Amino acid sequence: MKAGIAVDYEIIDISQEIYQGMPVFPPHQPTMIFPNISHDESLKKMGFMFATNNLLLSEHGPTHTDAPYEYDLKGETIDRLPLEKFFGQAFCVDLKHIGEDSFIGKEDLREALEKAGFKITRGDILLIHTGHFARSYGTDKWLANYTGLSYEAAAYLAKSGIKMIGVDAPSVDKTGDVNYSAHKACREYGMLNTENLCNLDKLIGKKFLYIGFPLRIRNGTGSPVRAVAVVGGERRA
Repeated sequence: MKAGIAVDYEIIDISQEIYQGMPVFPPHQPTMIFPNISHDESLKKMGFMFATNNLLLSEHGPTHTDAPYEYDLKGETIDRLPLEKFFGQAFCVDLKHIGEDSFIGKEDLREALEKAGFKITRGDILLIHTGHFARSYGTDKWLANYTGLSYEAAAYLAKSGIKMIGVDAPSVDKTGDVNYSAHKACREYGMLNTENLCNLDKLIGKKFLYIGFPLRIRNGTGSPVRAVAVVGGERRA
């Protein structure tokens, strides 16, 4: 009898729920979900029962990835980015000890990577657990007070080969950072960033496959994504 291959893996959802009234960064369109047609209406009008809703939301409202064009007139829009940018080998480091009033620095990242035993290779994706989602989501602090990467820290990751960073906070920039340091480094080095992730505590210290494909929005400045982590792999039965 020939040996088979059984796949042993777990899919962890790291995307925020989309709902009307969800917290959205102040300059962006609030999320609105309203009925288009109800079951009763469709039955009366078309003789068949179905229901649909309409969505009105920002490209940057829920869990999303920024397109370079958002902060660079010469950058690519979301529909022009190759899909390879949105999945790949990933790992997650724990930096929840960094205070909300402090930057995540280059040495903080080095220490976290070394502690977890991670070695960056070109094309990797790094998710950073700041603990902000678990501490503050649903409270006034969610949009008001969170850590973020310094320019040096973000540039270090980009120059090391990271193609995308992701955080469980509204931005990769620290609250009040008028220089938008992490976004600036992303612009200069072509590194993508994903914001408003959640459940990263389930991935600390793990390697996994990250998948977070964007919608194909023509000339989009970014897109909501359904970000997931696939933990595990193949095993021979």
